[in-house]
Amino acid sequence: MDNRSTLLSIDSLSVSFGGLKALANVSLDLHAGEVVGLIGPNGAGKTTFFNALSGLVSVASGSLRLYDQDQKWPQPHDLVDLGIARTLQGVGLFPDLTVLENVMLGATKFSEGGLIRAALGLEGRTERKLQTLAMNALERVYAAGIAHQRVDSLPYPVTKRVAIARALVSEPKILLLDEPAGGLGIQDIDWMNGLIRNLAQNCAILLVEHHMDVVMSVCHRLYVLNFGEVIASGDAKSVRENPDVVAAYLGTQAVH
Repeated sequence: MDNRSTLLSIDSLSVSFGGLKALANVSLDLHAGEVVGLIGPNGAGKTTFFNALSGLVSVASGSLRLYDQDQKWPQPHDLVDLGIARTLQGVGLFPDLTVLENVMLGATKFSEGGLIRAALGLEGRTERKLQTLAMNALERVYAAGIAHQRVDSLPYPVTKRVAIARALVSEPKILLLDEPAGGLGIQDIDWMNGLIRNLAQNCAILLVEHHMDVVMSVCHRLYVLNFGEVIASGDAKSVRENPDVVAAYLGTQAVH
């Protein structure tokens, strides 16, 4: 992927909680058009990495470059302007709102005044523009036909699509997917693999996922975390055969 521009470059990221070092000198690059997987055993630091990049935890040390420019570590309200969007483990949707209303929330920089009012208390062209963006995002995940249904009426696999649409509505350059295949059956996982490949045509994707069939199917490169440190990186084949990775997973199906 050396011929593609580098969208995200993180160097020597460290995060500590009290005396516990959750991440230690983690470095990672993400290029345009890439799907990069961040994998590792439970507690390895994957979610902490996402939270650091999303401004949800404080960074002890490390540098961040976005689009070839040095960047301060962001706060959550900075993400939309920085072209970064994230899904959450599970779905994190508002069950009593419609699909369209949930997706509209993803395009809004929230204030202390309340996130629902910030997104839905709009008038005129601003609201119409948000609705158009939301419908476009729903079309990208093949869910435009359910825009006016309440989220609590939908089966779980469909809510996963809605959660991704909510992240896409801000038209990000970098999409962080947190366990998109979690809780899905085999058929839905196959469908999700195809969706991720399609989305990567328009934005780079950094993926945390425990389903190794997803990781091996869609990722161009992998980084493996264990106890907060990168123990391996590279293409799927080289990572799968790395003895440190096999040891970290205790030789389980995660790398076979």
